[in-house]
Amino acid sequence: MMESLDPLLLARLQFAANISFHILFPTITISLGWVLLYFKWRWNRSHDARWMDAYGFWVKIFALSFAMGVVSGITMSFQFGTNWPGYMKTVGNIAGPLLAYEVLTAFFLEAAFLGIMLFGFRRVGNRMHTLATLLVAGGTTLSAFWILALNSWMQTPVGYEMRDGVAHAVDWWAIVFNPSMPYRLMHMLLASGLTVAFLMAGVSAWRWLRGDRGNDVLAALRTGVMIGALLTPVQIFVGDMHGLNTLEHQPAKIAAIEAVWETERGAPLVAIGWPDEAARTTHYAVEVPKLASLILTHDPNGELRGLDQFEGEHPPVKPVFFAFRIMVGIGMLMLLTGVWGAWQMWRRGEPSRLLARALMLMTFSGWVAVLAGWYTTEVGRQPWLVTGILRTADAASAVPAAHIGLTFVGYMVLYVLLLAAYIGALRHLAAKAVAEHGEPEAEGPPVMPFMDETTVASPDAPKGGA
Repeated sequence: MMESLDPLLLARLQFAANISFHILFPTITISLGWVLLYFKWRWNRSHDARWMDAYGFWVKIFALSFAMGVVSGITMSFQFGTNWPGYMKTVGNIAGPLLAYEVLTAFFLEAAFLGIMLFGFRRVGNRMHTLATLLVAGGTTLSAFWILALNSWMQTPVGYEMRDGVAHAVDWWAIVFNPSMPYRLMHMLLASGLTVAFLMAGVSAWRWLRGDRGNDVLAALRTGVMIGALLTPVQIFVGDMHGLNTLEHQPAKIAAIEAVWETERGAPLVAIGWPDEAARTTHYAVEVPKLASLILTHDPNGELRGLDQFEGEHPPVKPVFFAFRIMVGIGMLMLLTGVWGAWQMWRRGEPSRLLARALMLMTFSGWVAVLAGWYTTEVGRQPWLVTGILRTADAASAVPAAHIGLTFVGYMVLYVLLLAAYIGALRHLAAKAVAEHGEPEAEGPPVMPFMDETTVASPDAPKGGA
């Protein structure tokens, strides 16, 4: 059966599965490292135990996420050789050094000081432990910088010249700081911050409702809510700037996102609908007149180029159309929940049961938004692997469909098991903390989206430092 499938499609699905699983974990570690540094800073200033208790709980989640990110990242590099040999053959002179810079300047920094951060609180001086936390947090951000520099260059390549079909660098400054890189970097860093904010708020809200009313739980919950309330409006603003940059450099992607079939002035915003590429129309469209032109050109009568101008050169419409709307929808929910939570925490100092339940439901909302945004970006680049330089089909290997299909199934099974194990570990950590400090309320504990009614208790689990 697999032999009848398109090997190019299978290779793309396999890589999409790998990157989708991998990106979940760096999205957490990039910002969680800075939150841990904030907890440590607060403890250094006040010596209030709640901040070190919060550090002790969340540093375990950081370590788990870091390990999952490292392991899942290795498989992606293998696929450059097995499924996409044309990629390194054509742009390896640029992609190779950027990936090497990420390893040399970021991963080594993280790996060197991670052990001190995790196990050194009582073994080294406080200043050294704080410094280790700072360097690990900085390393995660530096890693994101190099990876986003490469990905952005693939979207908007500059600073190169082609020689015999191979890209050669002529201006590394232009390559690293290519036209879309600042917007993508900020968008990703903010997305990481929001992912951590709602993960922290959701897990803490569950512990709170289970009767764990420790000061560290409330401190983490308040921190998550405030980060969410602060970063969501900033993300909306940066997202708008990113959209304007995409309109300038990748107009075909914008045309697909907005389902603009024909070039027009005063284009409406299609809130929802069903794009039909064969009929070149959007069925059941709910439109807001002229709003797409207003948002993208800041002129209600501004012109938007349609898909008719990119025949054979534009991405598939449905995936980017729906992925973009999922991302925006989650963003709006984050905005409402964050503002509501910040207002309530300011007024009451603690969450109501209704707010806590809402935060629980938003626990993994950051993951959903990040994946939707990533699909919008990566599918929206098609049919190009590197825009204007290398088509996706030209980079694929000649590996038979059956071989790719078997490994694809294997990856999917493994990733489902690993994701279940990761969520189970979060369940275990949260349940153990509740067993130590919390007493379930008489009406029965609520159930977190990734938990059942059982808990795992450990009476001698450590509290406090890393």
